[in-house]
Amino acid sequence: DRELAWRDNQRLVRLRKKAKLKYANACLEDLDRRSGRALDERLIATLASGDWIRQQHNLLLTGPTGAGKTWLACALGNQACRQGYSTLYLRTPRLLEQLRIAHGDGSFGRTLQQLAKVDVLVLDDWALAPLEEGARHDLLEVIDDRAGSRSTILTSQLPIEHWHGWINDPTLADAILDRLVHNAYRLTMKGESLRRKKAEEQAAS
Repeated sequence: DRELAWRDNQRLVRLRKKAKLKYANACLEDLDRRSGRALDERLIATLASGDWIRQQHNLLLTGPTGAGKTWLACALGNQACRQGYSTLYLRTPRLLEQLRIAHGDGSFGRTLQQLAKVDVLVLDDWALAPLEEGARHDLLEVIDDRAGSRSTILTSQLPIEHWHGWINDPTLADAILDRLVHNAYRLTMKGESLRRKKAEEQAAS
């Protein structure tokens, strides 16, 4: 039915616009699968199916800078939009700044409610900069609201085993990581920097 197809397409356009993905056109069909990247194809297929979202699982993407973590997170965000899920991309430092401001202007509770409703929240650059005291509590609020009811994608250069030290508060670290890690898929991305490789190819052409 043409009208139904048009409506579905309009919904997808709306979802993608609201998602604010850094790489708006990233899609899994274009994923670089060269052998040096050592991607887990079975896991990629599981993620593409959307089952992990239906089961409210999280995804932790780690690896060195330029390995393609953000691109893959955006591709999965687009896949979620295709499957009808609301999605939102945020850099973690920017999220924490927004929450800090929200405390001051009285919109903190409303901001948390909005974040809690998003089916797939993409938090890029997790564990990139040191955390201030208030930011630790704010992160716990965000993660706790979503635990067991929504899915979160994290990208980080820092290996997962170092996240506890990054949070730098044993009690809050236990609380945050327990909610994030125990039901999460993990994918460590390897290989040379795709960003640097692209720049070298452009310079050579």
